[in-house]
Amino acid sequence: MSDSKIKSVKTLHGEFKEFLLSWLETHVPGVSDIVFDGIVLLWIALFAIALHFFLHGFLRPLLERFFGNREQQWSGELLSGRLFQRISYVFQGAVVHTQIGLWLDDFHFLRRLIETVAEQWILLFCLLAFFSFLNAFQRMMSKRAHRIQFPLRGVLQTIKLIASIFIGLLAISALMGKSPIILLSGLGAISAVLLLVFKDPILGLVAGIQLSANQMLSVGDWLEMPKYGADGDVIEIALTTVKVRNWDKTITTIPTYALISDSFKNWRGMTETGGRRIKRSILLEANSVRFLDDQLLQRLKKAHLLGAYLAGKLKEIEEDKAETKSDAVIGLNGRRLTNIGTFRAYLVSYLKAHPKIHQNLTLIVRQLDPSAEGIPIEIYAFTNTTDWVEYENIQSDIFDHVFAILPEFELRAHEAPTGHDVRALVGNK
Repeated sequence: MSDSKIKSVKTLHGEFKEFLLSWLETHVPGVSDIVFDGIVLLWIALFAIALHFFLHGFLRPLLERFFGNREQQWSGELLSGRLFQRISYVFQGAVVHTQIGLWLDDFHFLRRLIETVAEQWILLFCLLAFFSFLNAFQRMMSKRAHRIQFPLRGVLQTIKLIASIFIGLLAISALMGKSPIILLSGLGAISAVLLLVFKDPILGLVAGIQLSANQMLSVGDWLEMPKYGADGDVIEIALTTVKVRNWDKTITTIPTYALISDSFKNWRGMTETGGRRIKRSILLEANSVRFLDDQLLQRLKKAHLLGAYLAGKLKEIEEDKAETKSDAVIGLNGRRLTNIGTFRAYLVSYLKAHPKIHQNLTLIVRQLDPSAEGIPIEIYAFTNTTDWVEYENIQSDIFDHVFAILPEFELRAHEAPTGHDVRALVGNK
């Protein structure tokens, strides 16, 4: 609309206003001002109600039908997040503010009151509309197939906090009738107080940026932090807190800056590798360890997983005997096979042939330091899956087999005497 048209509209409005005042003074002398104010308020109220029904009863359903047939995800998110509703409230407040300025004089009490209320209304719903836009943006980003490794929620919360402070200053300045610059100039004196009040958000923002920049943590990672009782999946990284859904379905909340100041374990590497570690040992009785005799050796040769191992070891032993001319009448002379060493070799062959063991990662069967509880034989390997339930089943199946084959090597698992053992010993006396 051109300036000339705006001036003509204002001129027509002014002429109508003068005509209405003259007519009221003629027909209701003495109370014409009060009646005029009532008519103005009634007109503004009716116009605002009609505008509300037009925007929410006609225009919004029309937009929803129009954008609902489109494939753009952003249009649906913007309409579903009350963004249109809050923008319409801003528009309604602006219309009321404009109308009251056209009908009433500058120093009229009702004009100052309604303009102040309208200004606060406009600022409030501008802030809420901005929040709705940020929420819609966050939902759109979270639904993307490849989400960015960035603490988006924390950054958006920081933006919301800054916007709230800014709108708050504008609202206070509107109530005081002063310029916002005057209020901003006084913020330097209370900066220390603001830093103290917003300490956690500031620390959380810095921590979130560090976590993202260093790729230390992201939503969906398995986080373990015993200090806070956290052991589960990260479900939310916010400005001041990180939420973890533990495996028992409880929720642990951790301060974001604690992830920078304290240590934690992120199991993302295990997931990316595609294998989960088995590190468990079995304790053997030291008294059951011995050299292989001919009878046990012949029986173990029939095992498919030990055939190549025993053939190679027996060949090495024969060559060693020929070189050293040692007499194997007693065990101190020459090399001989033991049941515990053959047992370790069997476990290595068994794990290499196991279809659920990751063959490209570390695979060791080792003997640890013996103790009063026996000789530990540890299996150190990785499954080819990271699923918890499947991992536990694979690990249990392996050790079921380990315990079951111990008698084949004439080995015994170590266990402390139980009450049943003591009663059996007493009963045999």
